[in-house]
Amino acid sequence: MGALSNAFKGFDINNVDVNEAGNWPVGVKIVVYVLLFSALVGAAIYFYVNDQYIAVEREIAKEPPLKTEFKNKAFQVANLPALRKQMADVEGRFSELLTQLPTDKEVPGLLEELSDIGRGAGLVINSIALQPERKSKFYIELPININVVGSYHELGQFVSGVAAIDRIVTLHDFNVRPGSGDLGMTIQAKTYRYDDTK
Repeated sequence: MGALSNAFKGFDINNVDVNEAGNWPVGVKIVVYVLLFSALVGAAIYFYVNDQYIAVEREIAKEPPLKTEFKNKAFQVANLPALRKQMADVEGRFSELLTQLPTDKEVPGLLEELSDIGRGAGLVINSIALQPERKSKFYIELPININVVGSYHELGQFVSGVAAIDRIVTLHDFNVRPGSGDLGMTIQAKTYRYDDTK
């Protein structure tokens, strides 16, 4: 106990002067060093833990979007067989539609088929003329101008015949005008070719 009292001998806590810290008793210096060291270690731990806490909060904030993404991926994986079947169905349908589009070599045959339908309906064919093709994003449009003469029923039979052919052909810009006993009709037929250069 005597050694402890000697360590604090002559120190009055009410008259503490920091400028005289070098003259403080050894016990007081040790207590001050321990307090300063503890404060420094505490501050270091606080800032380290605070940084770790912020990092953990940041990671926790990432959790909801990751959970949502995981649910979406899990749903896609669970439905993968159905999606593959649907993709195969779409590809099959696309291939089927492609077969209905004429190739370059089949266009003259299509013009001949339109002429046969017109003659079969009893029309007088003034002209069936292929126009310059027009490129679109995924396909090439092939317009065909048709000029025919016939009765109302013959014109209707021709239009029905064109609608029934295997190839995809659409009809546009009808113009029917009276003639000498019959009707004259100009119409534009359009067929399409897949643009496989993209």
